[in-house]
Amino acid sequence: MLEKTPGKLNAGDERIAQLLNWTPWLSFVLVTLPLPIVFLVLFLAAGTTEAAAIYLLLSFVSMGLGLVVGLVVLILFLLYRRRWRGRLRDRLAADGITAAEVPWFASELSSEERKIWGELKTRNPLLADAYCETLAARLTASRIITRARRETLRVERQINRTSNIQGVDTSSLLDDLLADRRRSEQLRQEANVRLAEAKARLQTIEAAANRSLSQQETDSMLRRLAASQEQFPLALEMASLEREALREIGRPQPQLEESEQRPQTSGDAPAGLEN
Repeated sequence: MLEKTPGKLNAGDERIAQLLNWTPWLSFVLVTLPLPIVFLVLFLAAGTTEAAAIYLLLSFVSMGLGLVVGLVVLILFLLYRRRWRGRLRDRLAADGITAAEVPWFASELSSEERKIWGELKTRNPLLADAYCETLAARLTASRIITRARRETLRVERQINRTSNIQGVDTSSLLDDLLADRRRSEQLRQEANVRLAEAKARLQTIEAAANRSLSQQETDSMLRRLAASQEQFPLALEMASLEREALREIGRPQPQLEESEQRPQTSGDAPAGLEN
């Protein structure tokens, strides 16, 4: 049998968690489908119409009953899984929550924290590790505050019950209870300070991540703009050369212009007079 170390996660816990991930759904399928499938096979193999009708009816009835029983089994397994995970989280948080244990406390994170952590893991792993460490501190402080609040309420109820006792000197017990309440209040105040520091650090990491991402995007845009500006004069020069070439092609040749404009001399007789 695996020994469970308080505050530590062992291989047995991981195996049980994996088993509980798919056991509820598998149990729903196993409870719902077998009998309807059996009756459906008998319906297909029935030799008479009356037997086929009976098997078809039994198939529908067993399907309905199987759905009801399967849903009950599924709900029971889901409730057991939720309770088991809650106990596991309490055991892991007994000596403080570490960064490696934060995924087990995903249900206690806010939707914004889960979103930011997921984005950082894909874009900036270093900041994601720092964010995870701070999440662990935030979760630990929140659990300490909750525990201190419960302890304070318990001590106050005990103080009220002790104060109602008549005929017995309970002053020493009341003093002890008041001291316990003061310790719980001091613990809660310190945890509130730690919680505020953790939240401030989370905001700092988020701002640093957004700043670095914005700077990278801005640098990329500036490089692209500079490259386009460097290529722009070259494009203008090519367009100018193209227009010049088209102008040269459309202009008459100089030799042709000279031959056409040269006047005829006296020695040149008209073509009609040569004959």
